[in-house]
Amino acid sequence: MKSNKIFGLEKNVFFIGLTSFFTDISVKMIYSVMPLFLLSIGASKTTISLIEGIAESTASLLKAVSGYWSDKIGKNKPFMIIGYGVTAIITPLYALVGLPVQVLILRFIERVGKGIRTAPRDSLISNSVKKNDAGRNFGFHKAMDNSGAIVGPLMAFLLLYFFPLNFTNIFILATIPAILGVLTIVIFIKEARNERKVNLAPFSHKHLPKKFYFFLVIIFVFTLGNSADALLLVKTSETGIAQAYIPFMYMIFNTVSVFLAIPVGKLSDKIGREKLIILGFFVYALVYFLFGRYNDIRVFVFLFILYGIYSALTDTGQKAMISDLVSKDLKGTGFGIYHAVLGVTLLPASLIAGLLYDNVNANAPFYFGSVMALLATVLMIIFTLSNARKMNKANN
Repeated sequence: MKSNKIFGLEKNVFFIGLTSFFTDISVKMIYSVMPLFLLSIGASKTTISLIEGIAESTASLLKAVSGYWSDKIGKNKPFMIIGYGVTAIITPLYALVGLPVQVLILRFIERVGKGIRTAPRDSLISNSVKKNDAGRNFGFHKAMDNSGAIVGPLMAFLLLYFFPLNFTNIFILATIPAILGVLTIVIFIKEARNERKVNLAPFSHKHLPKKFYFFLVIIFVFTLGNSADALLLVKTSETGIAQAYIPFMYMIFNTVSVFLAIPVGKLSDKIGREKLIILGFFVYALVYFLFGRYNDIRVFVFLFILYGIYSALTDTGQKAMISDLVSKDLKGTGFGIYHAVLGVTLLPASLIAGLLYDNVNANAPFYFGSVMALLATVLMIIFTLSNARKMNKANN
């Protein structure tokens, strides 16, 4: 009998990971230099934050729509082709940009593509694996995603090092891996074969458990202090480090996240998602506090390492948690709502951070993020204790 696995993983999971690897090379090549590019064409810190907030927030509303729609028709692959295809089309157009507002338009359209693809992609992963193996598989996807996020900034670093301030080369070359990502979906990925039926019933919020919504409240609180990573890169650039090394700093964060993603995913399958998410929120609070406290590149190298640990702990754990909380026929809807909450909250989060940066001082947005992360940590502890009590009552 022909094996349906590659390196012990379902084929869909492996090739979705490969798609994310190629696409993240492209996206992170651009993202790792975008703050520098925007500053070079006259953007302020508030403008940079606002561009990221509007792009992520507005486009992320589509994540709920695409997730719900994919559940309705019982298909995920078409949404992935369209979503990743939009990124491939938009990427080379950054080479033509001369004004911040043009970056906003392109970032918005590209994030619309992400909004279309993300929830159906996560749903396809979830429906391709067993429930007690979700952490490991989402961990693999996170590792592949962040592997691309290592290669992308590294390529951007090399291009900036040998061709200082020539952003056009980066934007054009970033198109190649984006196209490879789309081809991987078309050729290798198949719809997950499962017993779910096409969902024709109207959706009601009552179809999802109360603890799902409690978890979303926690995510909202945390994300309100989780401004765009662009500000971390801006703060790093103000230490006096050569601009070519800014993508390299971003690569450090992604490298750590890659090495930890799969082990953390496996650990979450064994000891529970909640503990790792709590730890991740606390690490984030520490990182942001120290970003506010210091302005030393040596300290920042250590903080980007810690930031990678936070990313591995929370991103994998949160998606696996959603997979656990939501029934099989509502996976797309659940992931869509989750991603929409993340995206919508990023607009006020980015705006608050940008205004604090420009109008108070460079440290204020990081202190604010630290406080919100600590509050989310407390709420997550309450969530965990509440679930434990309910399980004990059910067992007695």
